[in-house]
Amino acid sequence: MITDKEFTLRLIRQLTQALEKLILDKPEESLMQKELDFDTLMRDIFKMSFTEVASKTKEEMIAIVNERQERDHKDYYEMLGNLFYFNSRHDQNKDFQDKAKTFYELYLQTSGIFALPIINRINELKKALE
Repeated sequence: MITDKEFTLRLIRQLTQALEKLILDKPEESLMQKELDFDTLMRDIFKMSFTEVASKTKEEMIAIVNERQERDHKDYYEMLGNLFYFNSRHDQNKDFQDKAKTFYELYLQTSGIFALPIINRINELKKALE
């Protein structure tokens, strides 16, 4: 039987993969047909809408992630990085860019993975924030 934690982690990983494909401009046809509903996904993951998640400070979001199991933190940070990065590309929102950079940096720290695409995005975000 799938627990709520396992279900939430599965949702996070699916959202992360979907956002990664959108960021790389390689969305799957099924993804294009089914528009991502960030509000619903955020309610399933964080029990709040995307607008509420976006209005939280980085510190508040980090505190929410820290309430989860430590082994899952990297998944949350990668998903949040992708979420804010994807949304910042449309309107050049400095707050979203800053959040994406922070969450990507936390992802690299917690995962211990060397991810060149993430490092490139962090560098891109740093330039945009200058």
